[in-house]
Amino acid sequence: MKKILFVINTLGHAGAEAALIELLEKLSGLKSPANGGRMYDIDLFVLTGQGEMVHELPEGVRLVNRTYNDSPVLGARGRSYLKRTVIKALFRRGNVVRLIPYLAGNVLSMLKAGRILPDKLLWRVISDGADRLEDSYELAVAYLEGGSAYYVAEHVSAARKAAFIHVDYNSAGYTRRLDRDCYLKYDRIFTVSGETGSIFKNVYPECAGRTEVFSNIISRDKIIAKSRLAGGFSDDFDGCRLLSVGRLERQKAFEVSIDAMRLLKDRGINVRWYVLGEGSERRRLEAGIREAALDEDFLLLGAVDNPYPYMAQADIYVHASRFEGKSIAIQEAQILGRPIIVSDCSGNREQVKNGIDGIMCSLDASAIADSIQKILNDGELARRLGEAASDLSLSWKAETDKILSLLE
Repeated sequence: MKKILFVINTLGHAGAEAALIELLEKLSGLKSPANGGRMYDIDLFVLTGQGEMVHELPEGVRLVNRTYNDSPVLGARGRSYLKRTVIKALFRRGNVVRLIPYLAGNVLSMLKAGRILPDKLLWRVISDGADRLEDSYELAVAYLEGGSAYYVAEHVSAARKAAFIHVDYNSAGYTRRLDRDCYLKYDRIFTVSGETGSIFKNVYPECAGRTEVFSNIISRDKIIAKSRLAGGFSDDFDGCRLLSVGRLERQKAFEVSIDAMRLLKDRGINVRWYVLGEGSERRRLEAGIREAALDEDFLLLGAVDNPYPYMAQADIYVHASRFEGKSIAIQEAQILGRPIIVSDCSGNREQVKNGIDGIMCSLDASAIADSIQKILNDGELARRLGEAASDLSLSWKAETDKILSLLE
């Protein structure tokens, strides 16, 4: 039986993690035509050894971490655990001394670029300080940028190696210097959208011939079934409910959504905006909400285990971010037939056809507010957008074959 290893940075509730779970389920469910047994022996290594989605791993996938913490990644315990992981990694294998030139050089580069990204620097520390795996594999897959890409490239023994790119490589803050050209060591690079692939190939032209699009795999049936479970909005609001799902990070630009909500209230429109997600920007966003006097109108509900009842009950789904790879949340809202508004940025352009299955606008408070108001004022438009979105489909087999071809 051929052995496959997947490596991911963390396993918290997020889009890429959910897509990985679905991919693992499809692969682990493939049966041998000869004897009916599983075709592949699949291992998973979570680089930081933490994340609550570990309980959703399909049968047949073996978690190879020696220790594991299943606390929510973005919760207080999860953040504390990650800090300990970083400190431990920093002092393993002489990293604290060996990585000084790497860290110093990249900090200087970030200062010149005008943006310091500590998380990008720390992925190298975590990767080099992580436990090593004794087994060798026919195929090893790094499912995220940063830590998992470094780990598979440099610390895993495998006949073939593949990496996934889920973000706009430039906008996310990655550079070849930061990555130490790790993608040159991969036999295949999968990007979640064509635009994401073009951006990556501009940085790594040597990889152009081995880079292809691999669309996220999500289960329509599961999402619809989960949307019908108990949950969702518990308030008695009788106006229009707007929903956004995403981590409270700079990339998601929720401060712009707050400004858009202020405009809607000033126009006398009866709406309430809900956000599902957690992250480092919470305190700053809460301050912005208070300053705009939107404490009862723009609600940060935190991360939830099942966002789908909220999606199904929302009147409009809004995804106004600075950049994307290919948003799982948008795909989920499409499956549930929601009228969707997205910002005009990388990733989003390939998911929504403006005026056909959603509305695309600039990342500007006025443009977002105008788009929301346009849908609210036209019930027929809302119905048509939602129906067109729910008709979108994807063949998961065509995607999994792209990975399995590497084993031939």
